[in-house]
Amino acid sequence: MLGLVREANVRPLQALVEDPTIYFAISEAIGHIDLSLAIKTGVQYSLWGGSVINLGTKRHFDKYFDKIDSLEYPGCFAMTELHHGSNVQGIQTTATFDRSTDEFIINTPNEGATKWWIGNAACHGKFATVFARLRLPSPTSKVLEDLGVHAFIVPLRSLEDNSVLPGVEIRDCGYKVGLNGIDNGAIRFHNVRIPREDMLDRFGTVSADGQYSSEIPSANKRFAATLGELVGGRVGLAFGSVGILKAASTIAVRYSLLRQQFGPPNKPEVAILDYQSQQQRLMPMLASAYAFHFATNELVLQYAEMKRTKDEALVSEVHVLSAGLKAYVTSYTQAAISTCREACGGHGYAAVNRFGRMRNDHDIFQTFEGDNTVLLQQVAADLLKHYKDKFSGGALSVGWNYLRDSMGTYLAQTNPVTTHREGQSHLRDPQFQLDAFQYRTAKLLHTAALRLRKHSRRMGSFDAWNRCLNHLLVLAESHVESVILARFIKAVERCEDKACKSALKVMCDLYALERIWGDIGTYRNEDYVAPNKAKAIHRLVEFLCYEARGMAKELVDSFGIPDDLLKAPIGLQSGQYAEYLSYVSF
Repeated sequence: MLGLVREANVRPLQALVEDPTIYFAISEAIGHIDLSLAIKTGVQYSLWGGSVINLGTKRHFDKYFDKIDSLEYPGCFAMTELHHGSNVQGIQTTATFDRSTDEFIINTPNEGATKWWIGNAACHGKFATVFARLRLPSPTSKVLEDLGVHAFIVPLRSLEDNSVLPGVEIRDCGYKVGLNGIDNGAIRFHNVRIPREDMLDRFGTVSADGQYSSEIPSANKRFAATLGELVGGRVGLAFGSVGILKAASTIAVRYSLLRQQFGPPNKPEVAILDYQSQQQRLMPMLASAYAFHFATNELVLQYAEMKRTKDEALVSEVHVLSAGLKAYVTSYTQAAISTCREACGGHGYAAVNRFGRMRNDHDIFQTFEGDNTVLLQQVAADLLKHYKDKFSGGALSVGWNYLRDSMGTYLAQTNPVTTHREGQSHLRDPQFQLDAFQYRTAKLLHTAALRLRKHSRRMGSFDAWNRCLNHLLVLAESHVESVILARFIKAVERCEDKACKSALKVMCDLYALERIWGDIGTYRNEDYVAPNKAKAIHRLVEFLCYEARGMAKELVDSFGIPDDLLKAPIGLQSGQYAEYLSYVSF
């Protein structure tokens, strides 16, 4: 990281502020070299730096920005505690205001409030953005008033000799399943005093006489605004996960084109990618990598526009989409890495070919920056809110407009002619594909709303939500898949190169039809797809996998990952076996 900043003169925090697309591109490139380094970079700039510039004011920006960007002030993001992760509002670390000294006193009141899994804390962090419960003396009594969770800048180590400061305890969290290049630490605070000015007070501030003020009157809305400013981490994880999927797919596809096994009698052996089973393992994955590429690229552009304009509708849409895409993409990529490993047989098991480390390092993407199950519930909750708004006459945000028409389609009878159509031109029509995806989402949304209303009357809203939870998770995933497909279709339409557009169309059709086939039971149960049409979809998926095999090399080469970054011998563009042999000193 020092080489990147001080030798190459790259300024990641400046890029994050001025053009987030550059920042995320830098992060993806670092991830191909070392995922631990990419995450440490993200902690330094997106989390520690991002929290200071997004939750603080001009005085914080002026004091900290340049020194964070130059790595003079390495730092941490101390939100998670031993007893609380996803439920941030439940964290227990306290920040109590002392009017007599104009300071906050940071304390860890019990072992459950120990800050846990804090990246950069065990070795390098000199500061931390600490999330703690703000406690102020009540004006009418001696009782401390709890104002909820706020963020504070707390020094951890000496700037001179890196020694841990008085009142701060730091321990290494120990060896992990992956990402062991990150110094995750546990932190406790014992009466650590910080000046009042080190409260990150963009959304709420405390005066010298202990009076709290905020332009946002509701505590829940202040908390939502605080978390809303931190969505960049989720955007980065979704975008970075696609980079890992591209790398894994590239290695597996190149090896499958190289490796030969068996063949017709008295004829040469054939590449294992010529086998239908291998094609159906890898080609839908390749199509997904392309689909996710376009979806997350657009998310990054939306995020940049959101930061520029502060448009409230866009803030809301990016918040929910970043949650959904982060959850869906990282879960898919984690399973895909294992599929790639298995598709490469014994050679995929060699550490030098990277699948093992890739799988272990990426695993945590599913639970940090928000557990995927929790994030999908946020998507489902937002869909239900828009469902309610629709029937109350409210306007839908741009990304949810399709629900207006799809809901009407769902409530109507299916067209018996359309349900039986099985021609290739129909099945490869992007309108049919998008209609199918959005019909499923609208159906799931309508039935989820009915079930929640029924159960809420009898058992209350919390238990009703839990009773319908699996349904809600499927609803959220269905919506995310619809968004991804819509963005992929637009990307194909925008492509001006004829050959490129044809290849992307194959990828887009495969992404859509493989998922329709994967949930064919739902479409059959609703009579949306007749038996003959279901069989035609299955045949077409197999054909598209075969067609994709013919251009598989060009498709992975287009990801543009240099061999020096990919590093896996079996995944290089040429000389794979020679490189592999040299690794074991032949």
